[in-house]
Amino acid sequence: MGRIAVVGAGIVGCSCALFLQRDGHDVVLVDPREPGAGTSKGNAGIISCSAITPLATIETLRGVPAMLRDPMGALSIRWRHLPELLPWLVRFCIASRSRTVESSTVALAALLQHANQAHDIVIQQAGLGDLVRGGGWLKVAYDRKRLDRYMASIRRYYDRFGVVYHMLDREGCLDLEPALNPEIAAGVLIADCRAVRHPQDYTGGIARAVMERGAEHVRQTVRDIERADGVVKTVITDAGKLAVDGVVLAAGAFSGALARMSGAPVPLIAERGYHLMLPHPAVTLNNPVYTVEGSFVVAPMTHGLRLTGGVELASNAAPPDYARIRRLIEPARRLVPGLTATVDDAWQGHRPSLPDSLPVVDRAPALRNFWYAFGHQHIGLTLGPLTGRLVADLVAGRQPLVDLAPFRARRAFC
Repeated sequence: MGRIAVVGAGIVGCSCALFLQRDGHDVVLVDPREPGAGTSKGNAGIISCSAITPLATIETLRGVPAMLRDPMGALSIRWRHLPELLPWLVRFCIASRSRTVESSTVALAALLQHANQAHDIVIQQAGLGDLVRGGGWLKVAYDRKRLDRYMASIRRYYDRFGVVYHMLDREGCLDLEPALNPEIAAGVLIADCRAVRHPQDYTGGIARAVMERGAEHVRQTVRDIERADGVVKTVITDAGKLAVDGVVLAAGAFSGALARMSGAPVPLIAERGYHLMLPHPAVTLNNPVYTVEGSFVVAPMTHGLRLTGGVELASNAAPPDYARIRRLIEPARRLVPGLTATVDDAWQGHRPSLPDSLPVVDRAPALRNFWYAFGHQHIGLTLGPLTGRLVADLVAGRQPLVDLAPFRARRAFC
């Protein structure tokens, strides 16, 4: 193939670069920021192979009014941006139909069963073993009935697709995480999840590995492409033109414009997420902990505890609003008594989301040398390495590890 430009240097783009380079391609990462400095920086660090159910379900829709009324709820909407968001929201509602939930779950489960194996390849290739820890992901509740309701909608899928989980009583939760509040009534340990202790360093480590093997990093924004006879010839950046033999679009929530240019006007928006870093928490956790009542995660990092939670729907260009994530400090201190709430870093990022919760992994409909790798919603870290492997298969003309029909760019988005 020759020289391939990967647009976007997050976990998905850097993973694409690694697997393409393994196939012998010259790779150019094109991103104005350092690798991993965007949305890949701020997640909870969970390799979540249990995330097999889509976001759009009847249960989610039923919970929306309560979430919007609650100032600490899991969802907020900037109402002045509603006209811009409305077409996506309508599709999201339609995607909650049972048959769409079923097909999306089957598709996600097919991807996620291979996610850990792809991470193992990346960890070995880039020497990142020190950043990843096993042990699972603990979800807890103060009310056992609340946990039972939470599990009711997903337990059948866990059982059907072989997700390994263990229901725990109070003592079981405290045995795993002694720092938790003893008022916790019950929990569930998702056993096959792993934790990345510094997500930005994880992505940066992948980028460093490919650059040590000859890849370039062009710190520019891609504005356009030049094509001839169904083939991209040139990528146009702020600094000028870059001759290429192929392009992979992995720019996350900012992929929409180039997707349209290449023949795929997908309904992509950003679910805006926030985190706070607590660098001197005075207590420790062994693994990430999610609270069902609060819908937030407290995750151990190499540099403290990270508090993440909630989805904000707004324009990509809207300024951050950190008030909501700061309101979670007190619930976090209830969950982890003794937590010192000194905040070192408040962060906001953009989760690239499509109404059916499935990413786009495909070749452009009108261009033979342009491929898509975006739209991974809340599981970009989890699926980044696998997406890199799948894109390399597409570029090489190999049979992909997974049937990619559900992830094509021109599917019916409800």
